[in-house]
Amino acid sequence: METMVDSAAGAIPNRPLGQLAGLVESLLFVAPDPVRITALASALEEPAERIEEALAHLSDLQHDRGVQVQRARDRVQLVSSPDSAPYIERFLGLDLVVKLSPAALETLAIIAYRQPVTRAQIDEWRGVNSDGVLRTLLHRGLVEQGERLEQAGRPFHYHTTFDFLQHFGLQSLEDLPPLLDDMMPDQINEETSDQDDSTDETPDNLA
Repeated sequence: METMVDSAAGAIPNRPLGQLAGLVESLLFVAPDPVRITALASALEEPAERIEEALAHLSDLQHDRGVQVQRARDRVQLVSSPDSAPYIERFLGLDLVVKLSPAALETLAIIAYRQPVTRAQIDEWRGVNSDGVLRTLLHRGLVEQGERLEQAGRPFHYHTTFDFLQHFGLQSLEDLPPLLDDMMPDQINEETSDQDDSTDETPDNLA
């Protein structure tokens, strides 16, 4: 009886990696929002380490497919591939082009490479006040506020979001071009602009 209950609940130990990867893909497909690794592990009754292996296997299988796994810190989601974005745009009759000013690109690049960062740190690196640019990036969902620091003024930390990854066609922050320690903000801006394919416009991917 105990074995039957376990089977009905889906507790299948030692699943083959391919089967586990398929189950992970199914959960990500139906999930309305990015999913934490721990949530996948709980649903599939597998250790988090096995979920990590399954995600890596799934990513390897998706190189030439129209969807891919996208990851930000401890959350993952399933999105369309960057190459398919213009065709999805045409098929759905959407305008996915989002214009970013040089100031927005510079600020976004600093956050992407230096996160988590505070507004004061961003201002110091840029040499100008970044309040307006940050409001724009927050409104467009490219960055988000993290935890408050326990210091004077209790400033927020800023992080990039899943929308940032989709905007630049990245699977994770590890796909950003390597950054040298002595690069200045304008050089960071140039690196991120190259990833953007143009200085002002970038097509978003669809989840």
